[in-house]
Amino acid sequence: MAIMQLREAINLTLHQEMARDDNVIVLGEDIVGGMGTAGGPEAIGGIWKTTAGLYDRFGAGRVIDTPISEAAIIGAAAGAALTGKRPVAELMFADFIGVCLDQIWNQTAKFRYMFGGKSRCPLVIRIAYGAGRNAGPQHSQAAYAMMTAIPGIKVVIPSSAAEAKGLLTQAIRDDDPVLFFEPKALYASREEVPEEEYLIPFGQARSVREGSDVTIVTCGQMVGVAAAAADALAADGIGCDVLDLRTTSPIDEEAILDSVELTGRLVVLDESTARCGLAGDISALVADKGFAALRAPIRMVTPPHTPTPFSVELERAWLPDAARVEAAVRDVLGYRGRAPR
Repeated sequence: MAIMQLREAINLTLHQEMARDDNVIVLGEDIVGGMGTAGGPEAIGGIWKTTAGLYDRFGAGRVIDTPISEAAIIGAAAGAALTGKRPVAELMFADFIGVCLDQIWNQTAKFRYMFGGKSRCPLVIRIAYGAGRNAGPQHSQAAYAMMTAIPGIKVVIPSSAAEAKGLLTQAIRDDDPVLFFEPKALYASREEVPEEEYLIPFGQARSVREGSDVTIVTCGQMVGVAAAAADALAADGIGCDVLDLRTTSPIDEEAILDSVELTGRLVVLDESTARCGLAGDISALVADKGFAALRAPIRMVTPPHTPTPFSVELERAWLPDAARVEAAVRDVLGYRGRAPR
């Protein structure tokens, strides 16, 4: 085990998987150089420093700096996947998904279905997402909820460095297209990460905290927020059962419903907005399949239905924090039902 940043765990995984399988290639904008650096290749390894060292080790044939065209990046990667390669394409910001949505929605997501299961599209699209870096409304969005609604693709959202390594390894070896959402606000976060090979299966949520009073379901950078709220509530004797979804497609329905069966109360914490979002989807799932276990209304903690603010103060108020989660938990615990008429 070694202490490393989330960005370093991503980089280590790419090195290991490219060394293991010659069919793994990487492509994207500035993944060789980046940040306007001068001189030859391998300047820093992209603006997020996640691809450092790959060019020198694997060469220009497998580490491809592309033009500024997300449609071209994903189109080329999809074509390469159909011919037997395992491309890992990088989208610099999740907000740029709209530029290549046809390639994702109408092409990669539908190849296996339209070809009767006879084709594979082992494509990974790495995507930096999320607020908390004051990057403004066009570079801060959590687009994973929108992508989860598309059948035919898998959606993965790591919450820490160790989770990123295990999930990315699984993604690269998967035979279906995977959208891998990396919380950019956590790139510098550190923890112990196994240096050896390991995989985390998709569709299996992780238990972050155990408790019998309230279930909190969340993912990505909101996992740390939920854990902080649970720790604060534990000081008052309130036990929260915190689940990190890890993947939203497939989603671990069994883990969610089992936890609600235990606690009888649900708070869903999500960084994407509530309207037609992940929090609403999970709430509907529990209302449909776990209603009998509920002892209080479901509460959703999400940003308001507005673009992400640029202002430091406004973004801080916009993004859910531990205090809002604590308030939601106390609300469902204090629910006494409607007064009789």
